[in-house]
This record gives sequence, C-alpha cells and structure tokens, in this order.
Amino acid sequence: MQTSAVQVHSIDSHPGNERLLGVSASALALSACGGGGAASSASTGGAAQGAVSPNALPDAASASRLINQAAFGGNRAALDAMTQKGASAWLTEQMDMPRSQSMTDWLIAKGFADAAVNGNINGDGGWPNAMWWKLFAAPDAVRQRAVLAWSEIFVVSSLGLGAVTWKNFALANYWDILEKNAFGNFRSLLDAITLSSAMGSYLNMKGNQKANAALGRLPDENYAREVMQLFTIGLYNLRADGSLALDGSGNPQETYDNTDIQGLAKVFTGWNASTATDPSGVLAAAAYRHGLPMVLTSTLHSPEEKRFLGQLVVAKTTVTAEDGAADLKFALDALFNHPNTPPFISKQLIQRLVTSNPSGAYVARVAAVFANNGAGVRGDLRAVFQAIWLDAEARTPGALPAFGKLREPVLRIVQWGRTFGATNADGLWNLGYTDADTALGQMPLRAASVFNFFRPGYVPSNSALGAQNMVAPEFQITAEPTVVGYINYLAGTVNNARGIKVDYSYELTLATDAGALVTWLNQSLAGGALEAANLTLITQAVTSIAATTDAGKLNRVYAALTLVMASTDYLVQK
Repeated sequence: MQTSAVQVHSIDSHPGNERLLGVSASALALSACGGGGAASSASTGGAAQGAVSPNALPDAASASRLINQAAFGGNRAALDAMTQKGASAWLTEQMDMPRSQSMTDWLIAKGFADAAVNGNINGDGGWPNAMWWKLFAAPDAVRQRAVLAWSEIFVVSSLGLGAVTWKNFALANYWDILEKNAFGNFRSLLDAITLSSAMGSYLNMKGNQKANAALGRLPDENYAREVMQLFTIGLYNLRADGSLALDGSGNPQETYDNTDIQGLAKVFTGWNASTATDPSGVLAAAAYRHGLPMVLTSTLHSPEEKRFLGQLVVAKTTVTAEDGAADLKFALDALFNHPNTPPFISKQLIQRLVTSNPSGAYVARVAAVFANNGAGVRGDLRAVFQAIWLDAEARTPGALPAFGKLREPVLRIVQWGRTFGATNADGLWNLGYTDADTALGQMPLRAASVFNFFRPGYVPSNSALGAQNMVAPEFQITAEPTVVGYINYLAGTVNNARGIKVDYSYELTLATDAGALVTWLNQSLAGGALEAANLTLITQAVTSIAATTDAGKLNRVYAALTLVMASTDYLVQK
C-alpha cells in the first residue's frame, strides 16, 4: 500500500483560529497492509490454558483492553470499577444489566412511526438514528457489543431489503431479536432469526412456496444454503479446534452438497408475514408485523420427503400447521446439534471480539463451553461470551507473537464516544450513514452482502499475513480511500462536531502536560499498546500546540486524540 499526505485539522471555537497538523497516512498503512503480523495470532498451538482467575484484579491497561473487547471502551469510572471488582465480576454485572429501550420503542417514542414523517413507509426513517443511540449511549454496552458481533454473523442489510414497507421497523426489530437473544441460547437465537421478517425478506424465506410442476416452480434455496454455510456449520467439516478435518488424501470434506440444499429448502416453505395488527393502534399493520415471527400457511408448505445432512423428514399426504412447525424444529435442531456448529460459531465470535487468528486451543476451549456449559446445556451463549473474554489467551496480549485484530472503523468511533461520554443535544443522533469511503467505510446493518463487510477468512493479497497463513478480515474494507476517509472523519468528530458532545474535562486537566495527556489516552484508548517511539512523536506534535489558553488546551486534546487513534499501535486491537 502506498502512502500519501493527509492534513488533519484541529479547530477551536474561535473563527479563524485554526491549527493545521500534518499527519502521514502511513500511520494507517498498517505495516504496508501486510501488518508485520501485528493484526493476528498464530492459528495453531496455544498459550496459557483456560480462563483467568475470576478473582484476579486487572491493572489499568488490562482493564482498558477488556472494556474495549467487551464494551467498545470506557471512561475513568469504568476502568476504576473493573480494577476494583475484577474482570469476571465486572462482566457478570454487565451481562446482568437489563436490556435498554428497544429500537422499536425508540422509533415510536421519537415519532418515526408516523407515516407522514420522513418517508417512513417506504424509506429508512430513523433506524440509523436508533442505531447510533444504541452504540454510543445505551447503558447495556456489553450486550450491544455482542449484538454488533451477531449482526456481522447473521447478516441482514438494509441494502438488500429493497422496497420492503416500513423498512425502519424491519431493521429495528431485527436488532431487537439479536439483543433479546444475545446472551440466551443459540438454539433460540437460530429460531428467532429464521422466522424474523427482516431475514425472511433478505434471504427470500418470506413467501417461499412448495414446488409446483405446472408452474415450473421450485422452493427458493437461498436461506437453506446460507443457514448452513454462514449461520451454523460452514462449508467444511471441522475439528473441535476449528481446523479442517481432512480426508485420507489430505483434502477438506464438504459439510453439504446441492442435494442437502434442495432437501432443506423444502423445510423453509409456506412461511410468510403475520396477519396480526397492533392492538394499541400505534403502529401501522406492516410495521407491527415486522416485530412478529413469520407464520405458516400449511397449504404452501412442501409435503414431500425432505433429506438433508443425513436426516429424513418423511413425506406427508396432507400438511398441517403443526407439521410445518415440526419440520422447521427438526431441521434447526439438526443444525444446532451438528458437531461443526460449536467451533464454527465460536471461532467467528472470537474473531469479531478478540483476535483474528485465535489458536486452535483457544477455539477448542470456547467450543467446548458451547457444547456443554458445565451443566449439560448446549448453546449457552452467556457462558460462551464469558469463555471468550476471560480466556487466558484473550487476557494476555503477549501470549502469542501476533495476537490481535484490526479495529473495525465503527468500533473506533464508538469507542471514542463511549470513552468520553457522548451525548446528543436533540436526542436524535443524526449521524446518518457512515459507509461512504469519505466517512468510516462501514455502517451497521448496511453490509454489501450476506457475507458481511468482510469474510472471516479474508487474506490481503501479496501480504506478509498471507505468507504466514494468517487471515485479516477487517482488511477487506481497508484501502487508501477508507484510510484517508477515516482520519478526516475522526478529525471532524473529536472536536464536538456532528452534533455529538463529549466530556473532555479530565483530559483538559492534563493538557498543559502533553506527555501525561498522551500517556492517558494511550492507556484508555489503546490499552497501553503504543510503542515508546510513537508516544514520543505524538507527544512532540502535541507539545508544539500552545496551551496558554482554553482554546489551545482543547486543540491539544483534539490533536492528541486524532494522532493516537490514527496510530498503528491503536488500530491493531491487542
């Protein structure tokens, strides 16, 4: 990757008083896009085994790392709370926190259920606002971090919903489903996403009908394919540690073939939107129905024999609603109980939350918890998330030589907001879409395809990572335009722009001492990961800004934030 000069502006509140900081885009080039191994860890072998001691009290840097992994980021109070309580107790407290107001209720409360406002019936009307409120300000931050991870595995995108009526409520209700089931059981989550209106529209299960030879119609195979490939078992048989289970000739073994897809597609026939209406009269019928699971029309459900993954659903002469529901339960049970599902899902969650290339031992430990939480329960997601965040490999950044992951652009900006107590004056969080290359290059629930913004197995071409057989998923949306766009978007946000206000009161107390300011931001934002040479460079740049006035102190904070968050050491989450 070539580098180019980028100008980052730090502007105080006085017109005409503008300082220009020259920053090289090489700060974001991430070691020539090959990373020098910094973005990932070895795929085999292991570090220390198992979970850390639940009574271990982390130091400030370790607390910062866990809060970044599990809750986007946190302020001084959050760091102090974890160092006092310990990682396990803090996580338990956070996961016990009640769900924040649902996106659906937020949209209603903010007036987005009004058909006369903002083209809500056929437009997106408010769900981006609700999304930014959830990510920046909802109190249940750990749950929201888990939901964001789930949304990148069980992908639904506004870009693929076409002309769905009341799309804003379809997307809001999908987030609500992920939120409700985030720490529940994977089997319940799988059932809920399968029958959701948004998923039904996105992957064509809604309105899917049985075969009709006279019309040349066959059941749509889209959901049948993706529920296997992306949502449960993956393409190839896996060992418990997530590695490929090869045949006698050393070749990977496919988990399913086209016959399996065809058989499973018959299961997903006859389902369509509910016909219920809102008894309160608040929501239009179509908007209300997005919040209800799809229902079965038995006459449209396939009565034929259904064979898939070695399973058989016998043919029926006639089909009742109970038969269709039983077929669905049988199929989803088979996927849930497949031996691939624990390692396939566990590894992806680790990649989204902790490190791009977890060791096989780390994956195996988490997958074992997925398979059995210690009390004989399969799919206990609360236990799975705790196993991910408390594993020794997650808590020890130096356990493997190339541990870590590239921070997604959305995570960077949300971490800034969470760390400094973001608020919004009118309560509407009107940031809009941020997926343009001139912004963040990413927007939740706006992925280009069902394969997410980036594939879990993505390898940058002609890179050092590829030469070391490592993956770097987030690099799939990393290119010169998004590198430059991120720096400029960041610089135009940290100075209390875009309608978001944050609290820099503590940072201003440090502003006259550039070294102390940069050291604190390194700890709170990067978990202490910045190397000494980079700390020195950033401190020198910040020192060059006069701090003799309030405006000058603010400019020091703006500059320090921008430079720390543009540094390679920060961008690679350790």
